[in-house]
Amino acid sequence: MNLETLWDEYHEHVRNFVRQKTNNHTDVEDIVQNVFLKAYEGIALLRDEEKVRAWVFQIARNSITDHFRKGRKTGELSDAVHIAEEEPVPDCSPEAASGMMSILARLPDKYREALDLVELKGMSQKQLSEHLDISYSGAKSRVQRGRELVKEMMVSCCEIEADRYGNIIDYRVVLDEPRRTRKKPNSWG
Repeated sequence: MNLETLWDEYHEHVRNFVRQKTNNHTDVEDIVQNVFLKAYEGIALLRDEEKVRAWVFQIARNSITDHFRKGRKTGELSDAVHIAEEEPVPDCSPEAASGMMSILARLPDKYREALDLVELKGMSQKQLSEHLDISYSGAKSRVQRGRELVKEMMVSCCEIEADRYGNIIDYRVVLDEPRRTRKKPNSWG
């Protein structure tokens, strides 16, 4: 996929997404331009063109976060302050994403389909309810339960460490197969 096709297909969707998340119309175009610059730089690395939409929207989410981090006003530091060099933190997100995709494949069909449509293909939960012909609350519950199952299974077979921003900085598989834990029903007596 080339940049022009990417722009034509996703520009309006990304602009609306950024506008909704920022509520600041003066920043929207800057952020959108940044999203497509990053997409242009990374498009050659994208392995699965079926995941372009999820990839573009992840870039958009990260660009919004970066924009607001840069926008925070900070005072000047005194020359007497020594700034310690930070060691670069490895990005383990690709390995964790790969592990999560293998977990998704193990989910029951109804949860796998719901998560695939909402999380990977960008469908809203309202659209999911219409697509599956189930109630809106049923669609929300299905997505939430699917997320819980993924988390349970990931935690059962992997050690995951994240920084304060939620970026995965350490990811290790400790069991070859995830366990699916079952919660005991509540006892009311």
